[in-house]
Amino acid sequence: MSDIIIELDAVQKVYFLDTVEVEAIRDISLEIHSGDFVSIAGPSGSGKTTILNLIGCVDKPTSGTVIVNGQRTSDLDDDRLTELRHRSIGFIFQTFNLIPVLNIRENVELPLLLDGLSENETKAEREKWVDFLIDSVGLKDRMLHKPAELSGGQRQRVAIARALVMKPAIVLADEPTANLDSATGESILRLMRKMNETFGTTFIFSTHDPDIVEEADHIIRLKDGIIVEDFRINEDRSGDTLNFRNSIRATGTKATGTEGSQA
Repeated sequence: MSDIIIELDAVQKVYFLDTVEVEAIRDISLEIHSGDFVSIAGPSGSGKTTILNLIGCVDKPTSGTVIVNGQRTSDLDDDRLTELRHRSIGFIFQTFNLIPVLNIRENVELPLLLDGLSENETKAEREKWVDFLIDSVGLKDRMLHKPAELSGGQRQRVAIARALVMKPAIVLADEPTANLDSATGESILRLMRKMNETFGTTFIFSTHDPDIVEEADHIIRLKDGIIVEDFRINEDRSGDTLNFRNSIRATGTKATGTEGSQA
Protein backbone atom coordinates (compact mmCIF):
# COMPACT_ATOMS: atom_id res chain seq x y z
CA MET A 1 0.00 0.00 0.00
CA SER A 2 1.34 3.38 -0.98
CA ASP A 3 1.84 6.15 1.54
CA ILE A 4 -1.12 8.46 2.13
CA ILE A 5 -0.30 11.88 0.66
CA ILE A 6 -3.73 13.54 1.06
CA GLU A 7 -6.32 13.00 3.76
CA LEU A 8 -9.65 14.71 4.32
CA ASP A 9 -11.59 13.90 7.49
CA ALA A 10 -15.21 15.05 8.02
CA VAL A 11 -14.62 18.15 5.90
CA GLN A 12 -17.29 20.78 5.43
CA LYS A 13 -17.03 23.98 3.39
CA VAL A 14 -19.59 26.76 3.67
CA TYR A 15 -19.65 29.90 1.53
CA PHE A 16 -21.69 33.01 2.09
CA LEU A 17 -23.40 34.83 -0.78
CA ASP A 18 -24.45 38.07 0.87
CA THR A 19 -26.47 36.70 3.79
CA VAL A 20 -27.19 33.32 2.18
CA GLU A 21 -25.24 30.33 3.51
CA VAL A 22 -24.25 27.79 0.85
CA GLU A 23 -22.87 24.42 1.92
CA ALA A 24 -20.60 23.35 -0.96
CA ILE A 25 -19.48 20.04 0.57
CA ARG A 26 -20.22 18.20 3.80
CA ASP A 27 -18.82 15.26 5.73
CA ILE A 28 -16.13 14.57 3.11
CA SER A 29 -13.62 11.93 4.20
CA LEU A 30 -11.12 10.42 1.78
CA GLU A 31 -7.55 9.20 1.44
CA ILE A 32 -5.34 9.52 -1.63
CA HIS A 33 -2.07 7.61 -1.91
CA SER A 34 1.20 8.75 -3.41
CA GLY A 35 1.31 7.97 -7.13
CA ASP A 36 -2.47 7.64 -7.53
CA PHE A 37 -4.23 8.72 -10.74
CA VAL A 38 -7.50 10.00 -9.29
CA SER A 39 -10.77 11.04 -10.91
CA ILE A 40 -13.12 13.21 -8.86
CA ALA A 41 -16.28 13.04 -10.95
CA GLY A 42 -19.76 14.44 -10.66
CA PRO A 43 -22.16 16.98 -12.14
CA SER A 44 -21.60 20.73 -11.99
CA GLY A 45 -22.14 22.03 -8.48
CA SER A 46 -21.36 18.70 -6.83
CA GLY A 47 -18.28 20.04 -5.01
CA LYS A 48 -15.42 18.89 -7.25
CA THR A 49 -13.69 22.26 -7.55
CA THR A 50 -14.20 22.97 -3.85
CA ILE A 51 -12.28 19.81 -2.97
CA LEU A 52 -9.49 20.71 -5.41
CA ASN A 53 -9.25 24.17 -3.84
CA LEU A 54 -8.92 22.64 -0.38
CA ILE A 55 -6.28 20.14 -1.49
CA GLY A 56 -4.50 22.89 -3.42
CA CYS A 57 -4.27 25.12 -0.32
CA VAL A 58 -6.27 27.80 -2.11
CA ASP A 59 -8.92 27.61 0.61
CA LYS A 60 -9.40 26.24 4.13
CA PRO A 61 -12.26 24.06 5.37
CA THR A 62 -15.06 25.47 7.50
CA SER A 63 -14.73 22.37 9.66
CA GLY A 64 -12.89 19.08 9.52
CA THR A 65 -9.27 18.29 8.70
CA VAL A 66 -7.30 18.56 5.47
CA ILE A 67 -3.78 17.07 5.46
CA VAL A 68 -1.61 17.62 2.38
CA ASN A 69 1.83 16.03 2.12
CA GLY A 70 1.93 15.57 5.89
CA GLN A 71 0.80 19.09 6.82
CA ARG A 72 -2.54 20.05 8.36
CA THR A 73 -3.61 23.06 6.30
CA SER A 74 -5.73 24.67 9.02
CA ASP A 75 -2.57 25.00 11.15
CA LEU A 76 -0.74 27.05 8.49
CA ASP A 77 -0.78 30.81 8.02
CA ASP A 78 -1.05 32.32 4.54
CA ASP A 79 2.71 32.41 3.98
CA ARG A 80 3.16 28.76 4.92
CA LEU A 81 0.15 27.76 2.80
CA THR A 82 1.73 29.56 -0.15
CA GLU A 83 5.00 27.74 0.48
CA LEU A 84 3.26 24.35 0.63
CA ARG A 85 1.34 25.11 -2.54
CA HIS A 86 4.46 26.31 -4.36
CA ARG A 87 6.68 23.39 -3.33
CA SER A 88 4.28 20.46 -3.34
CA ILE A 89 1.48 21.15 -5.82
CA GLY A 90 1.29 21.78 -9.56
CA PHE A 91 -1.84 23.07 -11.27
CA ILE A 92 -3.33 22.41 -14.72
CA PHE A 93 -6.32 24.52 -15.78
CA GLN A 94 -8.80 24.01 -18.60
CA THR A 95 -7.99 27.51 -19.93
CA PHE A 96 -4.21 26.86 -19.86
CA ASN A 97 -3.33 30.21 -18.17
CA LEU A 98 -0.12 30.73 -20.15
CA ILE A 99 1.50 34.16 -20.31
CA PRO A 100 1.04 35.34 -23.92
CA VAL A 101 4.16 37.53 -24.13
CA LEU A 102 6.46 34.68 -23.03
CA ASN A 103 7.59 31.85 -25.26
CA ILE A 104 7.06 28.21 -24.34
CA ARG A 105 10.39 27.81 -22.61
CA GLU A 106 9.87 30.97 -20.57
CA ASN A 107 6.37 29.91 -19.53
CA VAL A 108 7.61 26.55 -18.28
CA GLU A 109 10.65 28.03 -16.53
CA LEU A 110 8.78 30.88 -14.81
CA PRO A 111 8.02 29.09 -11.49
CA LEU A 112 11.72 28.26 -11.17
CA LEU A 113 12.74 31.86 -11.85
CA LEU A 114 10.35 33.05 -9.15
CA ASP A 115 11.85 30.51 -6.76
CA GLY A 116 15.50 31.32 -7.45
CA LEU A 117 18.42 28.89 -7.55
CA SER A 118 18.86 26.47 -4.67
CA GLU A 119 22.25 25.99 -3.04
CA ASN A 120 22.83 22.69 -4.82
CA GLU A 121 21.57 23.78 -8.24
CA THR A 122 23.26 25.53 -11.15
CA LYS A 123 21.57 27.55 -13.87
CA ALA A 124 22.70 24.98 -16.43
CA GLU A 125 21.09 22.15 -14.44
CA ARG A 126 17.83 24.07 -14.19
CA GLU A 127 17.80 24.81 -17.91
CA LYS A 128 18.50 21.15 -18.66
CA TRP A 129 15.48 20.13 -16.55
CA VAL A 130 13.22 22.63 -18.35
CA ASP A 131 14.42 21.38 -21.74
CA PHE A 132 13.83 17.78 -20.64
CA LEU A 133 10.23 18.51 -19.64
CA ILE A 134 9.47 20.36 -22.87
CA ASP A 135 10.94 17.46 -24.84
CA SER A 136 8.92 15.00 -22.72
CA VAL A 137 5.64 16.68 -23.70
CA GLY A 138 6.65 16.63 -27.37
CA LEU A 139 7.31 20.33 -27.95
CA LYS A 140 11.07 20.50 -28.37
CA ASP A 141 10.70 22.05 -31.83
CA ARG A 142 8.22 24.67 -30.52
CA MET A 143 10.27 25.85 -27.57
CA LEU A 144 10.63 29.45 -28.78
CA HIS A 145 7.04 29.85 -29.99
CA LYS A 146 4.48 32.02 -28.18
CA PRO A 147 1.19 30.50 -26.93
CA ALA A 148 -0.81 32.17 -29.73
CA GLU A 149 1.22 30.15 -32.24
CA LEU A 150 0.15 26.83 -30.71
CA SER A 151 -2.97 24.70 -30.93
CA GLY A 152 -5.13 24.08 -27.86
CA GLY A 153 -3.58 20.66 -27.33
CA GLN A 154 -0.06 22.06 -27.57
CA ARG A 155 -0.90 24.79 -25.05
CA GLN A 156 -2.17 22.18 -22.61
CA ARG A 157 1.08 20.26 -23.07
CA VAL A 158 2.97 23.41 -22.07
CA ALA A 159 0.72 23.71 -19.01
CA ILE A 160 1.55 20.12 -18.04
CA ALA A 161 5.29 20.79 -18.30
CA ARG A 162 4.89 23.94 -16.22
CA ALA A 163 2.91 22.04 -13.57
CA LEU A 164 5.77 19.56 -13.22
CA VAL A 165 8.71 21.97 -13.31
CA MET A 166 8.92 22.36 -9.51
CA LYS A 167 8.89 18.55 -9.16
CA PRO A 168 5.67 18.60 -7.10
CA ALA A 169 4.34 15.57 -5.26
CA ILE A 170 0.81 16.39 -6.44
CA VAL A 171 -0.71 17.78 -9.65
CA LEU A 172 -4.29 19.07 -9.59
CA ALA A 173 -6.08 19.26 -12.94
CA ASP A 174 -9.43 21.06 -13.14
CA GLU A 175 -11.29 19.83 -16.25
CA PRO A 176 -8.02 19.63 -18.24
CA THR A 177 -9.65 18.28 -21.42
CA ALA A 178 -12.82 20.40 -21.37
CA ASN A 179 -11.66 22.87 -24.05
CA LEU A 180 -10.22 20.20 -26.35
CA ASP A 181 -11.77 17.96 -28.97
CA SER A 182 -11.99 14.24 -28.23
CA ALA A 183 -8.84 13.12 -30.06
CA THR A 184 -6.71 15.88 -28.53
CA GLY A 185 -8.18 15.22 -25.09
CA GLU A 186 -7.25 11.54 -25.34
CA SER A 187 -3.69 12.49 -26.35
CA ILE A 188 -3.39 14.85 -23.37
CA LEU A 189 -4.75 12.16 -21.05
CA ARG A 190 -2.15 9.65 -22.29
CA LEU A 191 0.56 12.24 -21.71
CA MET A 192 -0.56 12.89 -18.13
CA ARG A 193 -0.65 9.15 -17.43
CA LYS A 194 2.89 8.90 -18.83
CA MET A 195 4.03 11.70 -16.50
CA ASN A 196 2.31 9.96 -13.58
CA GLU A 197 4.15 6.71 -14.31
CA THR A 198 7.50 8.36 -15.12
CA PHE A 199 7.76 10.66 -12.12
CA GLY A 200 5.44 8.96 -9.61
CA THR A 201 3.49 12.21 -9.31
CA THR A 202 -0.01 12.00 -7.84
CA PHE A 203 -2.56 13.33 -10.37
CA ILE A 204 -6.03 14.40 -9.21
CA PHE A 205 -8.65 15.39 -11.77
CA SER A 206 -11.91 17.24 -11.43
CA THR A 207 -13.77 16.03 -14.48
CA HIS A 208 -16.89 15.29 -16.48
CA ASP A 209 -14.79 13.40 -19.03
CA PRO A 210 -15.57 9.66 -19.16
CA ASP A 211 -12.16 8.95 -20.70
CA ILE A 212 -10.42 10.28 -17.58
CA VAL A 213 -12.70 8.16 -15.40
CA GLU A 214 -11.80 5.10 -17.47
CA GLU A 215 -8.08 5.78 -17.07
CA ALA A 216 -8.18 6.48 -13.31
CA ASP A 217 -7.06 3.92 -10.75
CA HIS A 218 -9.00 5.67 -7.96
CA ILE A 219 -12.50 6.98 -8.60
CA ILE A 220 -14.39 9.36 -6.32
CA ARG A 221 -17.94 10.31 -7.29
CA LEU A 222 -19.71 13.32 -5.82
CA LYS A 223 -23.33 14.37 -5.80
CA ASP A 224 -24.85 17.35 -3.98
CA GLY A 225 -21.68 17.95 -1.98
CA ILE A 226 -21.21 14.43 -0.61
CA ILE A 227 -19.27 11.35 -1.70
CA VAL A 228 -21.55 8.68 -3.13
CA GLU A 229 -18.81 6.40 -4.49
CA ASP A 230 -15.13 6.01 -3.57
CA PHE A 231 -13.12 3.01 -4.69
CA ARG A 232 -9.86 1.89 -6.25
CA ILE A 233 -9.84 -0.12 -9.46
CA ASN A 234 -7.65 -2.85 -7.99
CA GLU A 235 -10.35 -3.56 -5.43
CA ASP A 236 -12.87 -6.31 -6.17
CA ARG A 237 -15.48 -3.92 -7.53
CA SER A 238 -15.36 -4.75 -11.24
CA GLY A 239 -19.13 -4.75 -11.71
CA ASP A 240 -19.65 -1.49 -9.86
CA THR A 241 -16.71 0.04 -11.72
CA LEU A 242 -18.17 -0.88 -15.09
CA ASN A 243 -21.63 0.40 -14.15
CA PHE A 244 -20.22 3.67 -12.83
CA ARG A 245 -18.02 4.24 -15.88
CA ASN A 246 -20.98 3.51 -18.16
CA SER A 247 -23.13 6.01 -16.26
CA ILE A 248 -20.42 8.66 -16.57
CA ARG A 249 -20.04 7.94 -20.27
CA ALA A 250 -23.79 8.16 -20.81
CA THR A 251 -23.99 11.58 -19.19
CA GLY A 252 -20.47 12.84 -19.93
CA THR A 253 -20.03 15.97 -22.03
CA LYS A 254 -17.18 16.74 -24.38
CA ALA A 255 -16.24 20.15 -25.71
CA THR A 256 -16.32 20.73 -29.44
CA GLY A 257 -12.66 21.64 -29.62
CA THR A 258 -12.85 25.36 -30.30
CA GLU A 259 -9.20 25.72 -29.32
CA GLY A 260 -8.01 23.57 -32.23
CA SER A 261 -7.72 19.87 -32.77
CA GLN A 262 -3.97 19.38 -33.02
CA ALA A 263 -2.53 17.52 -30.07
